[in-house]
Amino acid sequence: MKRGTLFGRMIVVYGLVVVAGIGVGVLTVQAALAPAPPAVSPEEFSRDSLLACAILDPRPIENPYMARLDSMPPGGIRLDVDRSISHGREFNDSNYLHLNAANVIGIQPIDNEMDAWNVDRPIVRVESCRDFYIDNLTHSLPYLVPEADMLLHEIGRSFRDSLASRGGGDYRIKVTSILRTNSSIKRLRRRNRNAVGGSAHLYGTTFDISYSNFVCDSLTTPRTTEDMKLLLAEILRDFRDQGRCYVKHERKQSCFHITARPAEIVNPEL
Repeated sequence: MKRGTLFGRMIVVYGLVVVAGIGVGVLTVQAALAPAPPAVSPEEFSRDSLLACAILDPRPIENPYMARLDSMPPGGIRLDVDRSISHGREFNDSNYLHLNAANVIGIQPIDNEMDAWNVDRPIVRVESCRDFYIDNLTHSLPYLVPEADMLLHEIGRSFRDSLASRGGGDYRIKVTSILRTNSSIKRLRRRNRNAVGGSAHLYGTTFDISYSNFVCDSLTTPRTTEDMKLLLAEILRDFRDQGRCYVKHERKQSCFHITARPAEIVNPEL
């Protein structure tokens, strides 16, 4: 090849490289100067959005509703609540009642976590949301039958709505125990005598809500634990009177033990 021809081709190639470099630089500058996309609030971060992110991004996804304050603020503005409620007398449904309802709408008890894939009826995964907060479950799994899942959401929603209607406060109920397995019951019985072998928690129909600790999401309107417990008791009393659930006031565990009821159940103690 002649020297002039070779030199000409080198000039053309060099020119193309320079043009391409300028183009990339322009695009980089445009990207840097472009406005940032609008932030997505937790309210807009739906379950479908989380699932879509799980498909597109293999990194673990953080549930925005897991965010909370470390503790409730001190002091507290008093609420207008029914202070005549006697928790021990009002919420004393026997374990027999809980088990009777659980046997009607619940799953067959499972031995361990792996058996959760082979339950005999659909169960729903329960996650922290606007209506409630799921605590660190050390002896149970976050699954409920659909009836119990719906009940839990309605209780949490009613709690927040009632709080808002009585002056406000950014609090959620805390769920401390859900579906237990035969193996987790055995482990728990070493620490908690209330964890009897015939527990309604085995059926995916039952959950515990703490009455000694409520999740605080902001410092807007501080409330007292005592008033929050009474507010929760009012709501549970309404659901119980409607035949939606059975409730047991657990003193040692500082929680309300709640089992969903099917609409057609007949009270076996009547």
